Amino acid sequence: MTDIQYMQLALELAGKGCGFVNPNPMVGAVIVKDGEIIAKGYHKKYGELHAERNALAACTTSPKGATLYVTLEPCCHYGNTPPCTEAIIESGISKVVIGSKDPNPLVAGKGIEKLCRQGIEVFQGVLEKECDRLNEVFFHYIKTGTPYVVMKYAMTMDGKIATVTGKSKWITGETARQKVHQDRRRYAAVMVGLGTVLADDPLLSCRMENGKNPVRIICDTHLQTPLHSQIVTSAEDIPTIIATACTDTEKHKNYTREKCKIVTVSKKDGCIDLNKLMIMLGKEKIDSILLEGGGILNWSALQNGIVNKVQTYIAPKIFGGISNTPVNGLGVEHPDSAFFLVNSTITTLGEDVLIESEVMQKCSQE
Repeated sequence: MTDIQYMQLALELAGKGCGFVNPNPMVGAVIVKDGEIIAKGYHKKYGELHAERNALAACTTSPKGATLYVTLEPCCHYGNTPPCTEAIIESGISKVVIGSKDPNPLVAGKGIEKLCRQGIEVFQGVLEKECDRLNEVFFHYIKTGTPYVVMKYAMTMDGKIATVTGKSKWITGETARQKVHQDRRRYAAVMVGLGTVLADDPLLSCRMENGKNPVRIICDTHLQTPLHSQIVTSAEDIPTIIATACTDTEKHKNYTREKCKIVTVSKKDGCIDLNKLMIMLGKEKIDSILLEGGGILNWSALQNGIVNKVQTYIAPKIFGGISNTPVNGLGVEHPDSAFFLVNSTITTLGEDVLIESEVMQKCSQE
C-alpha cells in the first residue's frame, strides 16, 4: 500500500466519529511497520482518547520504528486528554505522515515541531484537501468561535417548498430524508424559526440507528412557541434552546419548567440578532448548525452573513401556484447583489438531487 492508501484508510476511520466528537475534530490513525498495518484507531467520542492514543493502545506488536499515518496534526497540549505527541514519542515511532495541519492556536505547527525536535521524521500534506474537507466544521469553529452553519431546504423543480395550502410533507423521497437525518447526527444543532414550529410542529430529532439527537434551537423573537408543541413537550429528552428577545422572566418559566433553555438575545431589524446568537452558541460549544428554517429565517441568516454552506434538495415535482420559496425576505435589488455560491457538488439521492455549495462571503465579492 502507498502513503495515499494508508491515509485514505485513516480518513475512513476518522469518519466513524462523525456526530460524536463535536466540538473536537474527526481524526483517524493507522500505524504501519515493515509494510504491515499493526494498529488502527480513531477519535470515538468527545472527552475520550484521541485517534493516535487509541491506535497505539491497539498495537499488535511494538510500534518502535513504525510509521504513523494521521489525518490531523497530533496535539501537543493538555486538554481533556494528555498530548498525543508525548505518546508518539514514548512509543518509539520513527515517522509520522500528516494530512491536515491543526489551526488550533494551541497546536498550529507546534505538534509537528515537537516531533521533529525528537528526531521523528514528519511528512505533511498527504490527501490534505480531503482531510481539510472532513473537518471544515472544526476549522471554522476553532478560527471564529462561532458555529458552522449549513442552510438546508427541499424544493420542487419550480422552486416551491410547500403547496398552495401550505402542505410540505413530503417533497423529497426516502433516500433524501435519510441523508437529512445523517446530517442531524453530524451537526451539533438544528435551528428553525417560530414559523416552522407553527406550520409543521416538527420534532427535529435524528431518526436513525445509533443516531444522536442534535440540540434544537428555536428562533422565537416574542416567545410564542406553543407549550403543547412537540419541541417543548420533548425538551426533557432532547436539549432545546429557545432564543428570544422577550425579557419577561415569568413567561420564561412556562418553558423552563418543561426543561427548555431560554437564551435572551437583543433584536436587530425587528428580529433576533443572529450574529450575537452565534457568539452565544459558540460559547456553549455548539460548533455547527443545520438551519432548517423557512424563507424569512433563511433570508435573515444570509443577510447577517452566518451561512457557510447551502444544501438544496430538488425533487422532480412541480407544485405551481403562489406559495413559499426557500428564501423570502426583501430580496436583492440587482443581480450583482446576489449571494454567490461556489464549489458546488451534485449528488443523486434516489429520484432527488442534492446540490451543496459554499457561500462566498461578501468581502470576497467586493
